[in-house]
Amino acid sequence: MNIIIILFLIILGIVLLMIEFTILPGITIAGLGGLLLFAYSTYLAFSSYGNTIGFLILAFILIVAPTIIVLLFKGKSGKKMVLKAVLHGVANEINHEKVNIGDIGVTIGRLAPMGKIKVNNEVVEVRSTGTFVNPGEKVRIIQIEKSQITVEPLNFE
Repeated sequence: MNIIIILFLIILGIVLLMIEFTILPGITIAGLGGLLLFAYSTYLAFSSYGNTIGFLILAFILIVAPTIIVLLFKGKSGKKMVLKAVLHGVANEINHEKVNIGDIGVTIGRLAPMGKIKVNNEVVEVRSTGTFVNPGEKVRIIQIEKSQITVEPLNFE
């Protein structure tokens, strides 16, 4: 009778771990419960049947449980759970044909120290040199690095 209880605890532990990895990601009650069920089934095997059966049950748990979980994610249903989308793009992409160093623009909102300006009929997000710039003031682009534009107020000189 104990062997049926031990096998039931192992199967329940595997089910709880699969729930942990698929439905409730993170360290939750399901994952801890699965590990506790594995530990208790191993304890029952050692106490009821001795070292030989105990080590066989322990080896079974250490080999079969990870294998089932790996097969779950390698299978058709596991591939549906994994995100495969690859993002190609950059935040705040700068059109270098319209926005260049030295261009003059007008702030749309307050730069504190980040905000938006309109330059050459383009609205771009910029960073000031550290000073706060009020809306409607003219600024000059002094630096462009990848997706970051740095400006300074025209009356700053």
